[in-house]
Amino acid sequence: MTQDEIIAMAREAGCIENVGNFYAHHKNLERFAKLVAAHEREACAKIFDRPEWNEDVAAIIRARGQQ
Repeated sequence: MTQDEIIAMAREAGCIENVGNFYAHHKNLERFAKLVAAHEREACAKIFDRPEWNEDVAAIIRARGQQ
C-alpha cells in the first residue's frame, strides 16, 4: 500500500488533515481501519484470483469482509 493510498483512505474516513498531520475521532479512526483492512483483503484476494486454484480462495478472502 502506498503512502498516497493511505492518505486517500484517511481523507475518505473523515480524518482531519492539518499541515501534513491527521487527527481522527474514534469513529473516523474505526472507519479508516476498516478501509485499510478491506484494501489489504482485496490485495490478498487478487493473488489467488487465478483459474489454477481448485477452491475459490479469493472469494473466501473477500467474504471475510462480510463477517
